[in-house]
Amino acid sequence: MTLTLFPAIDLKDGACVRLKRGDMGEATVYGDDPGAQALSWEKMGFAWVHVVDLNGAFAGKPVNAAAVHHILTTVSVPVQLGGGIRDLATVEAWLSAGVTRVILGSAAAKSPALVREAAAKFPGKIAVGIDAHAGMVATEGWAETSTLPATELALRLQDAGIAAIIYTDIARDGMLTGLNLDETTALAARISVPVIASGGVAGISDIRALKQAASLTPNLAGAIIGRALYDGRLNAAEALAAC
Repeated sequence: MTLTLFPAIDLKDGACVRLKRGDMGEATVYGDDPGAQALSWEKMGFAWVHVVDLNGAFAGKPVNAAAVHHILTTVSVPVQLGGGIRDLATVEAWLSAGVTRVILGSAAAKSPALVREAAAKFPGKIAVGIDAHAGMVATEGWAETSTLPATELALRLQDAGIAAIIYTDIARDGMLTGLNLDETTALAARISVPVIASGGVAGISDIRALKQAASLTPNLAGAIIGRALYDGRLNAAEALAAC
């Protein structure tokens, strides 16, 4: 089984940034040309690009639309997009604009009916982002933590027809402390939907550990990679070869 690595482009005020634990005040800016950044990931050999509208996640509506459109017109690889997508009209608009897969996060936790409706209307085009703090679902750009266990949300939505679940451990995101493979693997073992790991990739050892875990838990489908790739701690060619 081949794992898919998704290099991340997180958009804040039109720039490419990385946050620490979702804190907008802890943003490291890596460039002001998201299209060029996405193209560089494509040229390195990545088969997807993962884009998040951070401002949109907090605002509850798309904010960095211009930057996303720039990415879509620059690369030929598929793009998955999350952040501020809260209704069917926005889902449809982004898919029409060229996004390959839309990620529903806060909407999935608060409006599961929307996930089912979107997945039925756009088969294979909807992913669910489950962002967890101490195992509980966080929403609204991680500003709110619910009393809903992440595993419970995944179990509720696994039969909705979604393409994947992206599981992010907020405490590790942007911290270079390694993936939370225990929780991610446990989740993947309980559900029938592919799971993409996110939060904490620090280097090639994380990718190799994920590959080993996937050999025992086939639902583990890949990982989002961010700060380690930007900082050079993770070599793209080595990571792709390990997958």
